[in-house]
Amino acid sequence: MTIEKPLWTPSPQRIASANVTAFREAAARRWGVALPDYDALYAWSVAAPEQFWTSVWDGEGAGGGVIGERGGRVLVDGDRMPGAQWFPDARLNFAQNLLRRRDDADAVVFWGEDKVKRRLSHAGLCRAVAQFAAALRAQGVTAGDRVAAYMPNMPETLVAMVAAASLGAIFTSASPDFGVQGVLDRFGQTEPKVLVTCDGYYYGGKTIDCLAKLAEIVPQLPSVGRVVVVPYVSDAPDVSAIPGALRLADFVSPHADVAEIAFEPLPFAHPLYIMYSSGTTGVPKCIVHSAGGALLQHLKEHRLHADVKPGDRVFYFTTCGWMMWNWLVSALGAGATLLLYDGSPFAADNRILFDYADAESATHFGTSAKFLDAAVKFELKPPETHSLASVRVLMSTGSPLVPEGFDYVYRDIKADLQLSSISGGTDIISCFVLGSPVLPVWRGEIQCRGLGLAVDVWDDDGRPLRGDKGELVCTKPFPAMPIGFWNDPDGAKYRAAYFERFDDVWCHGDFCEITAHGGLVIHGRSDATLNPGGVRIGTAEIYRQVEKLPEVVEAIVIGQDWSPQNPYDVRVVLFVKLADGLVLDDALVVRLKAAIRENTTPRHVPAKVLQVADIPRTKSGKIVELAVRNVVHDRPVKNQESLANPEALGYFRERAELCA
Repeated sequence: MTIEKPLWTPSPQRIASANVTAFREAAARRWGVALPDYDALYAWSVAAPEQFWTSVWDGEGAGGGVIGERGGRVLVDGDRMPGAQWFPDARLNFAQNLLRRRDDADAVVFWGEDKVKRRLSHAGLCRAVAQFAAALRAQGVTAGDRVAAYMPNMPETLVAMVAAASLGAIFTSASPDFGVQGVLDRFGQTEPKVLVTCDGYYYGGKTIDCLAKLAEIVPQLPSVGRVVVVPYVSDAPDVSAIPGALRLADFVSPHADVAEIAFEPLPFAHPLYIMYSSGTTGVPKCIVHSAGGALLQHLKEHRLHADVKPGDRVFYFTTCGWMMWNWLVSALGAGATLLLYDGSPFAADNRILFDYADAESATHFGTSAKFLDAAVKFELKPPETHSLASVRVLMSTGSPLVPEGFDYVYRDIKADLQLSSISGGTDIISCFVLGSPVLPVWRGEIQCRGLGLAVDVWDDDGRPLRGDKGELVCTKPFPAMPIGFWNDPDGAKYRAAYFERFDDVWCHGDFCEITAHGGLVIHGRSDATLNPGGVRIGTAEIYRQVEKLPEVVEAIVIGQDWSPQNPYDVRVVLFVKLADGLVLDDALVVRLKAAIRENTTPRHVPAKVLQVADIPRTKSGKIVELAVRNVVHDRPVKNQESLANPEALGYFRERAELCA
């Protein structure tokens, strides 16, 4: 009989030195509770949330606490979800908690593929933030105003965010690969006063211009009073065609003598970030996150789950259109150096990320399951070409990491490291399930549920499941819940997004299971969000582009399971209903793909485009993506009686063989 063994088990020395061990022991002493191991710690963190989150605020045994005034009350209306209030008497500033140091050690290292390499000390970061904050203040930016970044993952983006947060302004961002409509769909809703952007960016060895898109975007954002253009691909970009634009140096030069930052003390629930949903059912939802919630949750995850210690060097491959950027930069609050990277992860013969990790002694290496899958196909074996001696933790997210991906990491990357497959999302700007430095890693499993989060898996009737698949839920309030949605004054959209499936319980939309080891396996999204290569894509963003073409009457798009090596990977398949008498030809397919690529991102472009005679919809007129997806995958379609035209499903059965 084969005895199942974990792929990795932390050594006794590693467990003893982990931040979470010091935290557990200190919390047990402070609160007079028995916390002999991680399972006991997790149970206490959920059962006694006021004690747990107070200990996180105070940095119990695991680094400095939150800079600010905690106040007397920790949780008010703790039985309301949504509606609970965390630390209602507190005052803090998010930026101040990131800028804890003023020394000359590295705060930020930046690589722009193999073309740009820069570093910024803690002292230099503080000076840059002071000057940028002064320039924002001179521009009339105050608490509650929005500052938007249409930027690569580079130091200036961080400076803009921290400067905005120091004033109490709300920061929101998108990556520069978004097309015109994708930017307008986001920033058009949140109405920023200042737009920070760049002249272009590098990807796959190519230089890609942004100035032409900006000349089209900015006139359609009437709220923007100032555009700040960061030179990246040129030394002195011509910004004359962009209304209200200044180059970065001209924006901050009047404030060159400013060295101190006036941090505004703000409530715990003061808005910090506006994030964007994937846009499945229309324009993206604008999710508002609080400064206190993001700070407390990120400090907990960095210190207690990722074991980030002062002086560590944290890398995560991300863009500024993904919440992992917001998560990454919070590592400054744990005393770490940020290793920022922008560009293709496969530059320099597919090895640039490992080059970066070695050159900068990364302690934490964050990537995606898709990158690891590609590394397998490229037959990359980093130990043959790299040391990776400094790397203690490898994190993976974006899509579930398949068991073979776990095998690859421990066989071909490094045998002695904590492999943390993590999952959460934009909705909570953090993780529901993630890693732990004191627990074993089992093949194909996420190590544990997040401390302080009452995560469970329920069946359709709201009963807990173990060892079977169901809905990921969180049954109690937690600080990183959104404040709400932008332009949702009565909270109806917010409640509909998370709390309609089960009353007063957060339903996240992940299909998963809790294993016998207490770990989790995510089997995919329960909704119709596309996820090619681990990148979440909203179907509505594709529809808005496709249906602009006069030939297209209606469209429906699905993600088709495609990769035998990675059952969680999908390709995008687009079905179109054309005007009477028209037939889909190669020229129209080219135009459809071009429209999608130019106004969204390359990842939105479908692999297949097929014509159908009609598209199924509910009696209320909503198209049914999940039903079409089930037909294409030869699965039964439930509840066909809810469809206004169930016969339309037959067209997709006829076309299914063309999806092969």
